Amino acid sequence: MPMPADIDQQSGCRLPLLKREQLDEAGKRAFDRASTPGKTIVGLRGPSGIHLYSTATVDAHNVANQHLRFKCFDPKTREIAILTVAREMDSRFEWAAHEPEALKEGVSQQIIDIIKYRKSTQGLDETNAAIIEFGRQIFRDHNVTQEAYARMKALFAPNKLVELVMLMGNYAATAALLCAFDMQVPEGKPLLPVEGWLKADDR
Repeated sequence: MPMPADIDQQSGCRLPLLKREQLDEAGKRAFDRASTPGKTIVGLRGPSGIHLYSTATVDAHNVANQHLRFKCFDPKTREIAILTVAREMDSRFEWAAHEPEALKEGVSQQIIDIIKYRKSTQGLDETNAAIIEFGRQIFRDHNVTQEAYARMKALFAPNKLVELVMLMGNYAATAALLCAFDMQVPEGKPLLPVEGWLKADDR
């Protein structure tokens, strides 16, 4: 499928990928980190490449992101939360990156499809169901009911609940960047069905 005319072929989005020699020391550190296999899921052709345009914030962002992703929750909980945000933000790129990651971490295809197709969470493990419903209320309804909050409060200590919302908010912010700069989904990656999404040649 051809890419839209305003997409840079190297970066995969509307912003050209900055060269390492164009960056200050913080930017060089971020560039090197994103270029190192295993440090990020998608490397520089993704949000890491966009973040190079704000080197004053990149270190703080990476520290917060690493803490929230790897030190707060088990991998299954983390990926369920991230996929819920990607679904509710209609973030095709985030979904393409994190559906395979979720499978790798042991999230079942059943749970992935419940999130992907906005199915009922009835019958799921209580924690997984509560996280999905909580994320739906935050990012779709923009209102968390007393019942949904009480359900989460029974499952997570206050500090963990705050960190869960911060994790989800972090990926919502990333989804906004990916949307604004129209980051393209790599060929062959899982696609998120998005109502009203236009094909590249229709834009």
